[in-house]
Parts: sequence; structure tokens; C-alpha cells
Amino acid sequence: MTIFKHLPLAIAALVWIAMPLRPANAQEDTRPDLMTFAHGVLPLSVETGGSAMRVDMTAAIAAIDGNPGGFNATAKPGTGADTVEITYALPALTRFDRFAIPNILETPSPSQTFFRNIEVLGSASAADAGFVTLATGTLSTHEGRDMMTELALAADQPEVMWIRLRLSDGIKVERDKTYFEFSELIANGTQRDVELSDGFAGVWKGRDVKIELAQDGATVTGCYDSNSELAGTVEGRVLRALGHDSAGIASQFILIAADNGALSGLRSTNGAPFKPYNGEASDKPPACLSPEPPVLGCGAIVHGIGFDYDSDVIRDGSQTLIAALFDGLKAEGGTGIVITGHSSSEGQADYNRDLSQRRAQAVVDALVALGLDVAQISASGRGEDDPIASNADEAGRSMNRRVEVQCAG
Repeated sequence: MTIFKHLPLAIAALVWIAMPLRPANAQEDTRPDLMTFAHGVLPLSVETGGSAMRVDMTAAIAAIDGNPGGFNATAKPGTGADTVEITYALPALTRFDRFAIPNILETPSPSQTFFRNIEVLGSASAADAGFVTLATGTLSTHEGRDMMTELALAADQPEVMWIRLRLSDGIKVERDKTYFEFSELIANGTQRDVELSDGFAGVWKGRDVKIELAQDGATVTGCYDSNSELAGTVEGRVLRALGHDSAGIASQFILIAADNGALSGLRSTNGAPFKPYNGEASDKPPACLSPEPPVLGCGAIVHGIGFDYDSDVIRDGSQTLIAALFDGLKAEGGTGIVITGHSSSEGQADYNRDLSQRRAQAVVDALVALGLDVAQISASGRGEDDPIASNADEAGRSMNRRVEVQCAG
């Protein structure tokens, strides 16, 4: 079965430019934000010290969703002496050189305030041990929107595999029972290559979760909600997939297969905001999976062909996807093949269109190098002109970065 053969055409990571923000005390940094769920960062645990403020995984994801807007992090009120600690697993060893917090804004309410103290810790040894301080900050309210506060970095920045975000106190605590707000932890640095996950095969169930997946290398097909089909591609340990039900209502998935066998992710249906989509592995046999193996080819939508930052050089880790796309197109014998690149909306539209063109051409060149007829394949760059998701957060932006494969015959 060709992936996305019957889905609306619209998918490789073609632009890696962070959302441009007007900094409060630093220069703008447009490198990739390495602390986002869509980049493979997985929330592991949430702990509160003091009052039972009921901070859950929804807040843990909101702090790394790539949306710089503020949110209420505590479901129940607490005091200025209480603490919140969120632990995240990174997809690979990472050395950070920058941490920042955007949009530190106060809700005009005596019962609500933004967290004041922040500490970022990292560990290379375990999720529950070996943490050292990487950065700290005492936050104050920004004068307006789209501003940024840089955190003070520790002198030693080791490579780490786990991050712990520690929040406490409030900028303006006026009552003993206070709700606390946060926005986003933005982080930049260098990260080692992420190995391709092979964990997207099986059956998972949970609250409002019923999904079955079959994986062949970097390609995945499956079904959800009993009889709705989906298909997608894996980049590192992140699966991005598109699906539709019998009525044609579309859903988008960003999923991470955890080491313990669980499936953690986000789902957007019919254009709604992404929400947590988490399931535990089930021992029940698949009930709706197609017996046909997943194949990339004509009509495919491909996420996850990675490029060097601000470049059209394809990363070595994307060769599995390139090879799978070559095999599918070669087997189908398609003619008049067009590889169309799409980007998210960061940066200037003209620049994004040009970069998506060059990156689509790089995919064409890679396929020709493997053996496709150069006379039967061409490249097109659409930039940010045809989004399939919102560009308000990194989940949507990562879905918009894609390659479409169209064939004339």
C-alpha cells in the first residue's frame, strides 16, 4: 500500500529556523529549538514540592510545545514556597549553549502570576540521578509581547540526555493560594545524531486512544479509532503521520515510542489544537492493520528528510528515507515525478520558498544518484504557501515541513 495514496496531498523537514522573537536582553537566535516535543523531547515525570498543585503531563508538554504564549501550569493553587519539577528525556546526547524564556507576561488577577525562579538541570547518567545545574534565572515581567529573557549559563556545559526544569515562587504573589503560569523553555545547542526508532509496531490503548501500527524502516502505516487509516514516516525517534476516517475527517499525529513500550504523543483532529495522545502497549492482536507492507511512492507525503541548519545538505540519518522513497518510485515505474518541498512560516516567505526549492532539488539529486531517470523527475518549492497545520506551535510547524511526491503517470 502506497503511503498517503488516498490522503490529501501535502511532507521533510525543510526549514529549521526558530520563531523570531524580539529579545528582552539578548540578540535574536534563529537556530533550531532543541527543547520541543516535535523534536523528540519526551516528558517523563512531574513532581511538586509543597502544595498539591496538580501539574500534569499536559503542562509538561505545553512547556515544550514551541508555542511561546503563556499557559496556566497549575490545576490547583499553591504558594510561593512550592516547587514544580518536570523531567524530560532528550533524543540524543546534547550540549546546550543557550536557554531562554519568551513572553513573561502577567495575567491581571491577584490569584495568578508567572513563575519567578527557574533552574535548568541536566544529567548524562540517568533520569533520576546525576543532575547538575545548566542555567538559572530570576524572571521579571516583560514590557510587551514577543520579548525574550536569557537564562544565565553555568560555566561548564556537559553533554546531557535528561533535562529537569525546576520552577518556584511567583513574580507577584498576592495570595496564599495562587495559580502559577509559564510559557516555554527554549534551548539551542548541538545534538548528536538520533538513531532511527524501530518502536512503531504494535497495538496501544489508553483513554481515547486505540491505535495499531506496522513499521518497515522509516515508513509506518496503521489504523486508529478502530477503522481509520493513517500513514507516516519516522525521523529519529519521532513519527509524524496523517490519517482520515470514513467521513474524510483528517487527523495528524506526532508520536514517540518510549523505552518502556508506551506510546506518547500529540493528536490534532479536523484542524483543532494538538492534544496529548498517550497509550500503553496492549497484548491484543491487531484488528484493522492492512496486510500490505508500507511503501513510499507516487502520492506519498514524507516527513523527516533532515537537512543541515539553513542548508540544502541532506543529513546522513535521512538516507533510510531516501532509499525507501527510491525503492517505492522505482517499483511503481512512475513518470513525470515532481518532488515538492514545503516549509513552515518562520523567516521571510521568499527565502523559505527558495530554500524549499533547493532542498526539494537535493532530494531529486539524491534519488537520481540512486538510479532514477533524471528526465522523469523534477523539483518544486512552495515554501510556506500551502500549510496543512497551524504555524502557532512547533507541532504544527513540523507537520508543515514536508515533501509531496506527485506522478503524472
